[in-house]
Amino acid sequence: MQRSMANEAQKVGTIHFPFPFTPYSIQEDFMAELYRVLEAGKIGIFESPTGTGKSLSLICGALSWLRDFEQKKREEEARLLETGTGPLHDEKDESLCLSSPCEGAAATPRPAGEPAWVTQFVQKKEERDLVDRLKAEQARRKQREERLQQLQHRAQFKYAAKRLRQEEEETENLLRLSREMLETGPGAERPEQLESGEEELVLAEYESDEEKKAASGVDEDEDDLEEEHVTKIYYCSRTHSQLAQFVHEVKKSPFGKDVRLVSLGSRQNLCVNEDVKSLGSVQLINDRCVDMQRSRHEKKKGAEEEKPKRRRQEKQAACPFYNHEQMGLLRDEALAEVKDIEQLLALGKEARACPYYGSRLAIPAAQLVVLPYQMLLHAATRQAAGIRLQEQVVIIDEAHNLIDTITGMHSVEVSGCQLCQAHSQLLQYMERYGKRLKAKNLMYLKQILYLLEKFVAVLGGVCGSGSCRKPVGASSGSWSRAAALSRQLCFASGSPRGLGSSCVVPCPACIGLATVSWPPGEGVKNMNLQSFGFHVETRNIKQNPNTQSLSQTGTELKTINDFLFQSQIDNINLFKVQRYCEKSMISRKLFGFTERYGAVLSSREQPKLAGFQQFLQSLQPRTTEAPAAPADESQASAPRPASPLMHIEGFLAALTTANQDGRVILSRQGSLSQSTLKFLLLNPAVHFAQVVKECRAVVIAGGTMQPVSDFRQQLLACAGVEAERVVEFSCGHVIPPDNILPLVICSGISNQPLEFTFQKRELPQMMDEAGRILCNLCSVVPGGVVCFFPSYEYLRQVHAHWEKGGLLGRLAARKKIFQEPKSTHQVEQVLLAYSRCIQACGQERGRVTGALLLSVVGGKMSEGINFSDNLGRCVVMVGMPFPNIRSPELQEKMAYLDQTLPRAPGQAPPGKNLVENLCMKAVNQSIGRAIRHQKDFASIVLLDQRYARPPVLAKLPAWIRARVEVKATFGPAIAAVQKFHREKSASS
Repeated sequence: MQRSMANEAQKVGTIHFPFPFTPYSIQEDFMAELYRVLEAGKIGIFESPTGTGKSLSLICGALSWLRDFEQKKREEEARLLETGTGPLHDEKDESLCLSSPCEGAAATPRPAGEPAWVTQFVQKKEERDLVDRLKAEQARRKQREERLQQLQHRAQFKYAAKRLRQEEEETENLLRLSREMLETGPGAERPEQLESGEEELVLAEYESDEEKKAASGVDEDEDDLEEEHVTKIYYCSRTHSQLAQFVHEVKKSPFGKDVRLVSLGSRQNLCVNEDVKSLGSVQLINDRCVDMQRSRHEKKKGAEEEKPKRRRQEKQAACPFYNHEQMGLLRDEALAEVKDIEQLLALGKEARACPYYGSRLAIPAAQLVVLPYQMLLHAATRQAAGIRLQEQVVIIDEAHNLIDTITGMHSVEVSGCQLCQAHSQLLQYMERYGKRLKAKNLMYLKQILYLLEKFVAVLGGVCGSGSCRKPVGASSGSWSRAAALSRQLCFASGSPRGLGSSCVVPCPACIGLATVSWPPGEGVKNMNLQSFGFHVETRNIKQNPNTQSLSQTGTELKTINDFLFQSQIDNINLFKVQRYCEKSMISRKLFGFTERYGAVLSSREQPKLAGFQQFLQSLQPRTTEAPAAPADESQASAPRPASPLMHIEGFLAALTTANQDGRVILSRQGSLSQSTLKFLLLNPAVHFAQVVKECRAVVIAGGTMQPVSDFRQQLLACAGVEAERVVEFSCGHVIPPDNILPLVICSGISNQPLEFTFQKRELPQMMDEAGRILCNLCSVVPGGVVCFFPSYEYLRQVHAHWEKGGLLGRLAARKKIFQEPKSTHQVEQVLLAYSRCIQACGQERGRVTGALLLSVVGGKMSEGINFSDNLGRCVVMVGMPFPNIRSPELQEKMAYLDQTLPRAPGQAPPGKNLVENLCMKAVNQSIGRAIRHQKDFASIVLLDQRYARPPVLAKLPAWIRARVEVKATFGPAIAAVQKFHREKSASS
């Protein structure tokens, strides 16, 4: 069907949908159903296969509803302002409450028996208040529209931004020169105890009732930038590229020039401060940014009270890009024209304004907010970003993994190595700054140390908690030589200090830090070398987690209460500890401490460190066990990661946010460093419930949503959503029905039943049968063939078996063989070579007719990759990719669902149904890689007789399920494949 590219307004029923061309009938149905869901305030599950224009249907359907909603609201406002009264008691449509959220728009219920004159007075007052609110809202809207109209001339914005930027730079240069003159002048003060820049590492005095305003980075200067939130649509997807593609589709749509759109992202994606962005880690970037904002507010609040000895803390200045005037201009520019994240980032660099905070300021006035999953689904992140969901619309695209995404976001795992690292680093921090810390700080730090010790103990290990002094049997002379070398190490590490001082150096034995100190006037012979290279006190001999072997191994699963009792931490208020970690930013301070003193020496200085360690070990008595070197030599030379305490804070937060819906998995491996504690969230609905409760409507959309029973039961029913509020919509594909050939093959060439169960799939005859079938398919299918295996390990076994038996050579004679890489950065390279091979084979017409790509279900090729046209003329599934049923996490999830959800008559238990649904979701994602547009065609071959069972077939996408043919033997199957491709190749 030829489609015009001119913008057309399509009328479906009584609704007009602007569209860039004549839409498919399925797109019209999609938009009409979407409109009805948004109007009625329901929860919609929408399935539209890739290639059917799902993004445009979402854009035009949702924005058409928003257009009509705003029009109705303006008409109602005009009527109320004209008459001065409103339907305060008899308003049928709550959507016309004139503000979003419409607080106070409805009349307050009056007590029974109240005098009529009181009721009338209150009603008139409410009507007057409503009219006043409408007038104020109109004034704000008019001011915003005038401001955005002025920005149509981009040159005006650039001139204003450049002028403000120059003024800021001049002011900053003057301040810098003033500081330099003060610091270098004759009356300049010198820090007596701490080095330059070290002051910022010391914890500030902690108050448990500290104002939230300082922590959130909001003050009075921002009040004029904050606006009332208009009714809007929040659109979220999984990846940055998917969001950018959606914004590109909005630009092409009929709404592209008028809609106020803002793209949100993380600090990692939107930060323009190179000093902060260079930290790399998401947590470090977040913490540094918040710390700079807090520093700014504290400095502003108490600059005149700042003591002279704190002057050097000025280095921790506010971010130069956090400028209200510049961010206000950035906000307006973002709203004036549709921009994706890359354009917003470039605009922020040009204007020297923070795109992260600038985009947040644009949220209230925006009509369409584009953001990643995590920012919307995680309550704390949502609150920090200023997202308000009351009476708003949320569209979650690419939602096939929504349940797993929510579960993963709120599940945390920490290793024994991280626990020991955090414990050692925190001990050294307290030793360095303990005398400067207030009592409340010390109390909380000791509680954190206690928690870390108990977490290690519950895994079966020991935390080092003491210092290591002169080894027994070492002579004073040898000890003095060790002390002298330690001083050299301190100088080599960039911390030269005189007698009566100390320095901190890396400790390879406890994966922490060591403090080397020498008292004034006593020389180096009495120097105390703490926890460096050896540990001679009996309780600290084996504190290195790499060398601690555990007597008990295996996996244990506990409820949160049982875990707290077993760990003996039920007497600690985890809520207060978690809040202290958040407010004091101890992990950020600790990382700065380890970054300053624990940085690994450069390659030029490495020999000094290695020689010093060797000398220290030579001092060790023969009867005492020397600590082993790190398991991998690269560990010692690798850069230090972010503070492990950051990960542990996430584990503490998880323990405080769930009770009956969470479990703790204790995984004890051979050594303490490999053992882990993992918090597992069993019920993701507890976090999704707030979204569906606050929003006007929620749309869950995707190309492949089957089976939808998971969404209905695990997500919506458990979140308290009534069944009648849920609407399902699934449309067919735009391709002709005969452009796909889905086959289930039950037996192979030698009549071997195909059942690739975990017990049978490694049998030689099963692997041989799969290879022979693939050889035959490669002989009749042109172009590219993509074959999916259940796991990387099984793919490796099959590949080795085929190579040994000669099947791999037979395959290579027909198709050049490619294999999915495990490394992400190699994916593009493999795909490019695969594509070029198919293109070259199509031109040469030789014996090799294309390429064969061996992939893994759930791997890098099973989602987000398009094998359109000749890249994927046939998709083969070897077996059914069931998850590991022996996994403790899966077993606990199954048991939880069996206890929580009712069992439907005639159906499998919810736990068993979960396993099958997980399998079929993975299958549907994999086989959906081939058909990507209207004229595409492909065959789909399912190699396992279990696919022929009706409950399994019912979980395939409807447009595939309607065409499935079950072949009991291989002969008719290969004949059907050959005929299909011969006819399609001839007609294309």
